[in-house]
Amino acid sequence: MPKKIVSVKVNGRLFEKAVEPRTLLVHFLREELNLTGAHIGCETSHCGACTVDIDGQSVKSCTHLAVQCEGSEVLTVEGLAQGGVLHAVQEGFYKEHGLQCGFCTPGMLVRSYRLLIDNPNPTEEEIRAGISGNLCRCTGYQNIVKAVQYAAKKLQQTEKVAA
Repeated sequence: MPKKIVSVKVNGRLFEKAVEPRTLLVHFLREELNLTGAHIGCETSHCGACTVDIDGQSVKSCTHLAVQCEGSEVLTVEGLAQGGVLHAVQEGFYKEHGLQCGFCTPGMLVRSYRLLIDNPNPTEEEIRAGISGNLCRCTGYQNIVKAVQYAAKKLQQTEKVAA
């Protein structure tokens, strides 16, 4: 099968790579770009461990083809921190103990990031609904919800200071 050239911006950096048309995005990220944050969990889009952000949408990269990202902007968990400073959702997961084993954490962080962009002040119910496509087998979700609430407050405070 002939390879296709994919031009995609990942975490702000442009990549042009030849890939087989059937290459899944999660494999492209992990094997071609050495971005191993998106975890391969269920490979059926049920667990969300592979969640990335593509053009402003949360996407499960285990069922998305790399060639579908032609011309797109992809954000992975590696792209959340800027200049060595954790993003508010990363800080929230750290401060509020929103992780245990860490397997679901990259996808949960990226999904929480998108949730807070789409809804900067979510209620607990909205957070739970917003992360419902991402499974965690360890935490019981309570501390994940607290982490997202922490991040929402921090982002709102940052916006007030900037204004």
